[in-house]
Amino acid sequence: MKKVVLIRHGESTWNKENRFTGWTDVDLTQGGINEAIKAGKLLKEECFKFEKAYTSYLKRAVKTLNVILDCMDLDWIPVEKSWRLNEKHYGNLQGLNKAETAEKYGDEQVLIWRRSYDIPPAPIAHNDPRSALNDPRYAGIPKTYIPDTEALKNTVERALPYWFEQIYPSLMQHNEIVVVAHGNSLRGIIKYLKNISDEDIVGLNLPTAIPYVFEFDDDLNLIKDYFIGDPEEIKKLMEEVANQAKKK
Repeated sequence: MKKVVLIRHGESTWNKENRFTGWTDVDLTQGGINEAIKAGKLLKEECFKFEKAYTSYLKRAVKTLNVILDCMDLDWIPVEKSWRLNEKHYGNLQGLNKAETAEKYGDEQVLIWRRSYDIPPAPIAHNDPRSALNDPRYAGIPKTYIPDTEALKNTVERALPYWFEQIYPSLMQHNEIVVVAHGNSLRGIIKYLKNISDEDIVGLNLPTAIPYVFEFDDDLNLIKDYFIGDPEEIKKLMEEVANQAKKK
């Protein structure tokens, strides 16, 4: 039996402020740290013993992973970071309050920008201070790969090659792997694993720091998937994520 556990990072400062974050590198709140601690303790209680970990270049994911591994006494395992696991780039929406944006443009339009499969928000200008083009962490990446906005389709197209080329093959050497990333980069992987349609993926809302387990047989065929935690609490948290961008 092989297992991959997917975890969205803990609450960030901009999650708390209900802002579009994307590639902006914001930190965890104390609440987010507490969520990561809870996830780590839960995984340890469930006897998970990860042999390798993957995360993005963004500190909210990196720190969530570090806290989880520390709680599990697994700080020593190899960790691989990739920009391909970064959150969806929200273009010119980055930094804006979601509810206020919905007041201005309407719930339906904001839902399209947040969750539609192939309609991106307006791009960010290359000379905008929020652009990732001059960020040193992306210096080794061809500039044509660095987005100025993305629809979920674009996020899937950059995340899935990393799944196929790095994460999935490593299951041949390892029995348990953890991936700590972001709502949309993980949504792309889940879309593929569960064969979710372009239309239905809009309705998938991942709460912060809730472990989502995918079990594979020894031939790497997916057997089942499930969240770890109280089902009622998880349902409530999913609803809260879904309602973030609605008008007040």
